Amino acid sequence: MAIIVDKEQKRRDIAIACKDVVFSKGLSKVTISELAKVAGVGKGTIYEYFCSKEDIVFEMVAVMLAEYDIEKKQQLENTTSTKEKIEIFFDFFYDSKYIEIRQLYKEFVAISLTNPLDAMTDFLTKCKDDYILWLEDIISEGIKNNDINKDVKDMVKVLFIFAEGLFIYSSTTNTPVDIKKELNDYIGLICCNMEIKK
Repeated sequence: MAIIVDKEQKRRDIAIACKDVVFSKGLSKVTISELAKVAGVGKGTIYEYFCSKEDIVFEMVAVMLAEYDIEKKQQLENTTSTKEKIEIFFDFFYDSKYIEIRQLYKEFVAISLTNPLDAMTDFLTKCKDDYILWLEDIISEGIKNNDINKDVKDMVKVLFIFAEGLFIYSSTTNTPVDIKKELNDYIGLICCNMEIKK
């Protein structure tokens, strides 16, 4: 009797098995043969599930972001202050527990800029759209609960772009940026200017 393989799960398993070597060596310095060895599969199996090393990183990011989203939703459900929810929403960009996913995200953005594939562009677009909607929901809830002024809703995209821009700026320049401080100062400024109620 033939063994039925869940190809989506196998793809995820291979990608996650490769995570540590990608982190330690960097994608440009690791070979498909090394990735296959680490994943415990043959080189041909890698090509059965992935078209390139970049595709493996793509799968890693997808898996890790899905796990991150579950954790973040639980954190947000246990928080009542709108300002704290906004801060929690953005701690991806600076909290030390997300260092691995940030490193992968940087690799993924670099790949997307230098060798964009339609699937990657579609994925990034969907992620951005979903996160902006998520932030809009947080803000809308704060407005509904009279925690925050309704005008803050007009700033959701700007706030998201500012946060991601800080992260990319700090990752690509020699100028040290305290992302947590800059973001929380900006969030505090928005909340103060928009008259968050105590």
